Amino acid sequence: MNIAIIGSGGREHSICFKLKQSKKVKNLFCIPGNAGTSKICHNLNIEINNFEAISEAVIKYKIDLVIVGPEEPLVRGIVDFFEKKGVKIFGPNKLASQLEGSKIFMKNLCEKFGIPTAKFKEILDIEEASVALKNFTQPIVIKSDGLAAGKGVTICKNNSEALKNIKEILDGKFKSSSKVIIEEFLEGEEASYFIISDGENYIPIGTAQDHKRIGEKDTGPNTGGMGAYSPTPLLTEESLDKIIHEIIEPTINELNKKNIDYRGVIYFGLMITKSGPKVIEYNCRFGDPECQTIMPLLDQSFVLLLEKCSMGNLTGEERIDTANKVSGCVIATSRGYPHEYKTGFPIKIGRIDLTDCQIFDSGTSFSKNGELVTDGGRVLSIVCQEKNFDMVFKKAYKNLKEISFDGIYFRNDIGHQVRTDIAKEDLANG
Repeated sequence: MNIAIIGSGGREHSICFKLKQSKKVKNLFCIPGNAGTSKICHNLNIEINNFEAISEAVIKYKIDLVIVGPEEPLVRGIVDFFEKKGVKIFGPNKLASQLEGSKIFMKNLCEKFGIPTAKFKEILDIEEASVALKNFTQPIVIKSDGLAAGKGVTICKNNSEALKNIKEILDGKFKSSSKVIIEEFLEGEEASYFIISDGENYIPIGTAQDHKRIGEKDTGPNTGGMGAYSPTPLLTEESLDKIIHEIIEPTINELNKKNIDYRGVIYFGLMITKSGPKVIEYNCRFGDPECQTIMPLLDQSFVLLLEKCSMGNLTGEERIDTANKVSGCVIATSRGYPHEYKTGFPIKIGRIDLTDCQIFDSGTSFSKNGELVTDGGRVLSIVCQEKNFDMVFKKAYKNLKEISFDGIYFRNDIGHQVRTDIAKEDLANG
């Protein structure tokens, strides 16, 4: 089987890594890929939203299955494009991708069918916002309706700050949408639950917790993700049961009732509150860095299940086995990220122990003389698997000391919720 993965980040590198392990895979292509993917598959330098050029590559290289990594091509309709051409593609179509592409669509779905989520109000103008804010306690969550590269959500301390953010969105701060949602702030811890679905049946593939803030102790601005770990012990048997029966199954059932054929991955972004788990977002693709953390734990049946999902023929009896280990990921970024940063710095890698450890590239490329250099805000991730999280992160940080480039930055407290060394240090510091 020849397979193409669309995307260029650590998520796509980790998917390539997993697919490469399968004997069913003959040739792997990554569009456009990065320096890391070039070592295990054929990179094709095509822009991810250039569907015609990708189609020409699919024909030229006799690609049997296309797997879409990022959300933007999905929301733009890449699945609809290839389905018309009779090409097998893993990912939801344009209508189904509204689950992530439109927060208003997502919130209305939850409200209509009783799926637990935060109280919200759709806003059309600033006057309406002023009135609506009186019905929300502080802090207040302000969201842009459309895709915003992880920057469309702001937690505001007061009404004036909220109105400022609402006005910016209404005035077109994000090209994807000028619609706004005011949302109730939920207290609790975030967790992610991942499934793959063929539109009717689904298979759980893992849980994770990530770290979105740039600074240690979860401070500073949001990023695309500074690290993650899997599985998360936050999700107990009781909460998992609630998630399945109150969130996952109702979501799939109601999509079916709306005649939305959802084939792909659904990433349930959850807040675990005192009253139970609630949906804070749906994503129509694998998370990044959660994907890097989960992929090494999955067995080699992964590729066959993706193909069955794309064809809509899961039986409901399939299961994917996971390693009897835990996994953790730490992201190394460029200085200045998530704001302005410079690229093009040589990356030096020393003596890395790759026993149950992987390096997944995100923002890397090769210079004209073939040197590995930085080419993005999030540069690479170190991912390790072990019997417990203390061992996982000990290995990860030991390996990170062997990697250097000008301006390298990473958080030292990734996994602090599950690391006993962090817990003891916090206790010692009062």
